[in-house]
Amino acid sequence: MKENLFDLTGKVALVTGASRGIGESIARLLAAYGAEVIVSSRKIDGCEAVASSIREAGGKATAMACHVGEMAQIEATFENIKSQFGRLDILVNNAAANPYFGHILDTSLAAYDKTVDVNIRGYFFMSIEAGKMMKEQGGGVILNTASVNGLSPGDMQGIYSITKAAVISMTKSFAKECGPLNIRVNALLPGLTDTKFASALTTNEHILKKALQIIPLGRVADPDEMAGTVLYLVSDASSYTTGTTVVVDGGMMA
Repeated sequence: MKENLFDLTGKVALVTGASRGIGESIARLLAAYGAEVIVSSRKIDGCEAVASSIREAGGKATAMACHVGEMAQIEATFENIKSQFGRLDILVNNAAANPYFGHILDTSLAAYDKTVDVNIRGYFFMSIEAGKMMKEQGGGVILNTASVNGLSPGDMQGIYSITKAAVISMTKSFAKECGPLNIRVNALLPGLTDTKFASALTTNEHILKKALQIIPLGRVADPDEMAGTVLYLVSDASSYTTGTTVVVDGGMMA
Protein backbone atom coordinates (compact mmCIF):
# COMPACT_ATOMS: atom_id res chain seq x y z
CA MET A 1 0.00 0.00 0.00
CA LYS A 2 1.20 3.49 -0.83
CA GLU A 3 2.36 5.53 2.14
CA ASN A 4 0.24 8.49 1.04
CA LEU A 5 -2.96 7.35 -0.63
CA PHE A 6 -3.84 10.94 -1.54
CA ASP A 7 -0.59 11.64 -3.42
CA LEU A 8 -1.27 12.78 -6.99
CA THR A 9 2.32 13.36 -8.04
CA GLY A 10 2.76 12.69 -11.77
CA LYS A 11 -0.98 12.84 -12.46
CA VAL A 12 -2.49 15.22 -15.03
CA ALA A 13 -5.88 16.58 -13.95
CA LEU A 14 -8.36 18.66 -15.96
CA VAL A 15 -10.82 20.67 -13.85
CA THR A 16 -13.60 22.52 -15.69
CA GLY A 17 -15.35 25.54 -14.24
CA ALA A 18 -12.14 26.13 -12.29
CA SER A 19 -11.81 29.91 -12.49
CA ARG A 20 -13.86 30.37 -9.30
CA GLY A 21 -16.03 28.67 -6.71
CA ILE A 22 -15.95 24.92 -6.15
CA GLY A 23 -13.87 24.31 -9.28
CA GLU A 24 -11.16 26.70 -8.15
CA SER A 25 -11.00 25.04 -4.73
CA ILE A 26 -10.71 21.62 -6.37
CA ALA A 27 -7.95 22.78 -8.71
CA ARG A 28 -5.94 24.28 -5.85
CA LEU A 29 -6.24 21.18 -3.66
CA LEU A 30 -5.32 18.73 -6.42
CA ALA A 31 -2.27 20.84 -7.23
CA ALA A 32 -1.32 20.94 -3.53
CA TYR A 33 -1.27 17.14 -3.58
CA GLY A 34 1.06 17.01 -6.57
CA ALA A 35 -1.14 16.95 -9.67
CA GLU A 36 -0.36 18.91 -12.82
CA VAL A 37 -3.66 20.78 -13.01
CA ILE A 38 -5.27 22.12 -16.19
CA VAL A 39 -7.43 25.01 -15.02
CA SER A 40 -10.31 25.38 -17.44
CA SER A 41 -13.40 27.55 -17.89
CA ARG A 42 -14.92 29.66 -20.65
CA LYS A 43 -12.61 32.66 -20.30
CA ILE A 44 -8.85 32.35 -20.39
CA ASP A 45 -8.20 35.35 -18.11
CA GLY A 46 -9.94 33.75 -15.14
CA CYS A 47 -8.18 30.45 -15.79
CA GLU A 48 -4.77 32.09 -15.97
CA ALA A 49 -5.37 34.02 -12.74
CA VAL A 50 -5.98 30.77 -10.86
CA ALA A 51 -3.21 28.87 -12.65
CA SER A 52 -0.61 31.55 -11.99
CA SER A 53 -1.64 31.68 -8.31
CA ILE A 54 -1.15 27.90 -8.07
CA ARG A 55 2.28 28.19 -9.68
CA GLU A 56 3.26 30.98 -7.30
CA ALA A 57 2.36 28.67 -4.42
CA GLY A 58 4.72 26.03 -5.80
CA GLY A 59 2.21 23.91 -7.70
CA LYS A 60 1.95 22.96 -11.35
CA ALA A 61 -0.89 24.47 -13.36
CA THR A 62 -1.79 25.39 -16.93
CA ALA A 63 -4.68 27.58 -18.08
CA MET A 64 -6.84 26.29 -20.91
CA ALA A 65 -10.12 27.94 -21.97
CA CYS A 66 -12.99 25.64 -22.92
CA HIS A 67 -16.74 26.20 -23.15
CA VAL A 68 -18.07 22.69 -22.53
CA GLY A 69 -21.35 23.65 -24.17
CA GLU A 70 -19.50 23.90 -27.50
CA MET A 71 -18.50 20.62 -29.14
CA ALA A 72 -15.72 22.20 -31.21
CA GLN A 73 -14.12 23.60 -28.07
CA ILE A 74 -14.26 20.21 -26.34
CA GLU A 75 -12.51 18.57 -29.27
CA ALA A 76 -9.88 21.32 -29.47
CA THR A 77 -9.20 21.09 -25.73
CA PHE A 78 -8.47 17.38 -25.83
CA GLU A 79 -6.23 17.78 -28.86
CA ASN A 80 -4.37 20.42 -26.89
CA ILE A 81 -4.07 18.11 -23.87
CA LYS A 82 -2.73 15.31 -26.05
CA SER A 83 -0.10 17.54 -27.62
CA GLN A 84 0.99 19.22 -24.36
CA PHE A 85 0.77 16.36 -21.86
CA GLY A 86 0.25 13.15 -23.81
CA ARG A 87 -2.12 11.81 -21.15
CA LEU A 88 -4.99 12.65 -18.81
CA ASP A 89 -5.36 10.86 -15.50
CA ILE A 90 -8.19 12.83 -13.89
CA LEU A 91 -11.19 14.67 -15.32
CA VAL A 92 -13.33 16.78 -13.00
CA ASN A 93 -16.53 17.80 -14.80
CA ASN A 94 -17.47 20.82 -12.71
CA ALA A 95 -18.53 23.55 -15.16
CA ALA A 96 -22.29 24.07 -15.06
CA ALA A 97 -25.04 26.35 -16.28
CA ASN A 98 -28.11 27.52 -14.39
CA PRO A 99 -29.42 30.54 -16.34
CA TYR A 100 -33.02 30.35 -15.18
CA PHE A 101 -34.49 30.76 -11.70
CA GLY A 102 -38.28 30.66 -11.72
CA HIS A 103 -41.38 28.52 -12.11
CA ILE A 104 -40.82 25.47 -14.29
CA LEU A 105 -43.79 26.37 -16.52
CA ASP A 106 -42.05 29.58 -17.55
CA THR A 107 -38.83 27.89 -18.67
CA SER A 108 -37.77 29.26 -22.06
CA LEU A 109 -36.27 27.14 -24.83
CA ALA A 110 -33.07 29.20 -24.63
CA ALA A 111 -32.67 28.50 -20.91
CA TYR A 112 -33.46 24.82 -21.47
CA ASP A 113 -30.93 24.49 -24.29
CA LYS A 114 -28.13 26.26 -22.43
CA THR A 115 -28.62 24.19 -19.27
CA VAL A 116 -28.83 20.87 -21.12
CA ASP A 117 -25.96 21.67 -23.50
CA VAL A 118 -23.55 22.35 -20.64
CA ASN A 119 -24.76 20.11 -17.83
CA ILE A 120 -25.63 16.99 -19.84
CA ARG A 121 -24.12 17.11 -23.31
CA GLY A 122 -20.97 18.84 -22.07
CA TYR A 123 -20.35 16.34 -19.27
CA PHE A 124 -21.18 13.44 -21.57
CA PHE A 125 -18.76 14.30 -24.36
CA MET A 126 -16.04 15.54 -22.01
CA SER A 127 -16.26 12.12 -20.37
CA ILE A 128 -16.12 10.36 -23.73
CA GLU A 129 -13.01 12.24 -24.84
CA ALA A 130 -11.31 11.74 -21.48
CA GLY A 131 -12.39 8.10 -21.39
CA LYS A 132 -10.81 7.42 -24.77
CA MET A 133 -7.48 8.80 -23.56
CA MET A 134 -7.73 6.89 -20.30
CA LYS A 135 -8.53 3.66 -22.14
CA GLU A 136 -5.37 4.01 -24.22
CA GLN A 137 -3.17 4.65 -21.19
CA GLY A 138 -4.66 1.92 -19.03
CA GLY A 139 -7.01 3.80 -16.71
CA GLY A 140 -8.03 7.03 -15.05
CA VAL A 141 -10.67 8.74 -12.95
CA ILE A 142 -13.69 10.88 -13.85
CA LEU A 143 -15.47 12.94 -11.20
CA ASN A 144 -18.75 14.68 -11.95
CA THR A 145 -20.08 17.56 -9.88
CA ALA A 146 -23.82 16.93 -9.66
CA SER A 147 -25.99 18.43 -6.90
CA VAL A 148 -28.38 17.46 -4.14
CA ASN A 149 -30.95 18.94 -6.55
CA GLY A 150 -30.46 15.77 -8.55
CA LEU A 151 -31.98 13.84 -5.63
CA SER A 152 -34.61 16.36 -4.57
CA PRO A 153 -35.43 19.14 -7.08
CA GLY A 154 -34.79 22.66 -5.86
CA ASP A 155 -37.63 25.17 -5.82
CA MET A 156 -37.66 27.31 -8.97
CA GLN A 157 -34.72 25.30 -10.34
CA GLY A 158 -36.57 22.78 -12.48
CA ILE A 159 -34.41 22.26 -15.55
CA TYR A 160 -31.19 22.60 -13.54
CA SER A 161 -32.38 19.91 -11.13
CA ILE A 162 -33.38 17.66 -14.02
CA THR A 163 -29.91 17.93 -15.58
CA LYS A 164 -28.24 17.15 -12.28
CA ALA A 165 -30.37 14.00 -11.92
CA ALA A 166 -29.14 13.08 -15.39
CA VAL A 167 -25.53 13.58 -14.25
CA ILE A 168 -26.10 11.08 -11.44
CA SER A 169 -27.42 8.52 -13.93
CA MET A 170 -24.60 9.35 -16.35
CA THR A 171 -22.06 8.71 -13.60
CA LYS A 172 -23.43 5.22 -13.00
CA SER A 173 -23.64 4.42 -16.72
CA PHE A 174 -20.03 5.41 -17.39
CA ALA A 175 -18.88 3.58 -14.26
CA LYS A 176 -20.53 0.32 -15.35
CA GLU A 177 -19.17 0.37 -18.88
CA CYS A 178 -15.74 1.81 -18.12
CA GLY A 179 -14.92 -0.18 -15.00
CA PRO A 180 -13.40 -3.03 -17.07
CA LEU A 181 -11.11 -0.39 -18.64
CA ASN A 182 -9.82 0.59 -15.18
CA ILE A 183 -11.66 3.91 -15.36
CA ARG A 184 -13.47 4.89 -12.18
CA VAL A 185 -16.39 7.34 -12.32
CA ASN A 186 -18.04 8.97 -9.31
CA ALA A 187 -20.04 12.08 -8.45
CA LEU A 188 -19.94 14.80 -5.84
CA LEU A 189 -23.34 16.14 -4.76
CA PRO A 190 -22.83 19.52 -3.10
CA GLY A 191 -25.47 21.13 -0.97
CA LEU A 192 -25.92 24.89 -0.63
CA THR A 193 -22.48 26.43 -1.14
CA ASP A 194 -21.33 30.04 -0.97
CA THR A 195 -20.44 30.69 -4.61
CA LYS A 196 -21.35 33.24 -7.24
CA PHE A 197 -23.16 30.41 -9.03
CA ALA A 198 -25.51 29.96 -6.06
CA SER A 199 -25.92 33.66 -5.32
CA ALA A 200 -29.59 33.66 -6.34
CA LEU A 201 -30.13 31.48 -3.27
CA THR A 202 -27.53 32.71 -0.81
CA THR A 203 -28.29 36.42 -1.28
CA ASN A 204 -32.06 36.01 -0.99
CA GLU A 205 -32.81 36.40 2.72
CA HIS A 206 -36.14 34.54 2.58
CA ILE A 207 -34.76 31.60 0.58
CA LEU A 208 -31.59 31.41 2.68
CA LYS A 209 -33.51 31.41 5.98
CA LYS A 210 -35.78 28.64 4.71
CA ALA A 211 -32.80 26.59 3.52
CA LEU A 212 -30.86 26.91 6.76
CA GLN A 213 -33.84 25.52 8.67
CA ILE A 214 -33.37 22.15 6.96
CA ILE A 215 -29.56 22.02 7.14
CA PRO A 216 -28.55 20.38 10.44
CA LEU A 217 -25.16 22.13 10.46
CA GLY A 218 -27.08 25.41 10.20
CA ARG A 219 -24.86 27.14 7.66
CA VAL A 220 -23.90 27.40 4.01
CA ALA A 221 -20.81 25.47 2.87
CA ASP A 222 -17.53 27.07 1.84
CA PRO A 223 -16.26 25.89 -1.58
CA ASP A 224 -13.13 24.49 0.07
CA GLU A 225 -15.36 22.05 1.98
CA MET A 226 -16.20 20.30 -1.30
CA ALA A 227 -12.62 19.82 -2.47
CA GLY A 228 -11.60 17.24 0.12
CA THR A 229 -14.25 14.80 -1.06
CA VAL A 230 -13.05 15.23 -4.63
CA LEU A 231 -9.45 14.57 -3.57
CA TYR A 232 -10.58 11.31 -1.98
CA LEU A 233 -12.57 10.25 -5.06
CA VAL A 234 -9.79 10.94 -7.59
CA SER A 235 -6.97 9.47 -5.49
CA ASP A 236 -5.88 5.93 -4.69
CA ALA A 237 -7.65 6.31 -1.35
CA SER A 238 -10.85 5.40 -3.22
CA SER A 239 -9.36 2.77 -5.53
CA TYR A 240 -12.34 0.41 -5.10
CA THR A 241 -14.98 3.13 -5.33
CA THR A 242 -16.84 3.66 -8.60
CA GLY A 243 -20.40 4.39 -9.69
CA THR A 244 -21.21 6.11 -6.43
CA THR A 245 -22.39 9.55 -5.35
CA VAL A 246 -21.15 11.35 -2.27
CA VAL A 247 -23.50 13.92 -0.74
CA VAL A 248 -21.79 16.88 0.96
CA ASP A 249 -24.68 19.00 2.18
CA GLY A 250 -24.38 19.65 5.91
CA GLY A 251 -27.01 16.97 6.52
CA MET A 252 -29.78 18.53 4.42
CA MET A 253 -30.75 15.27 2.68
CA ALA A 254 -30.94 13.54 6.08
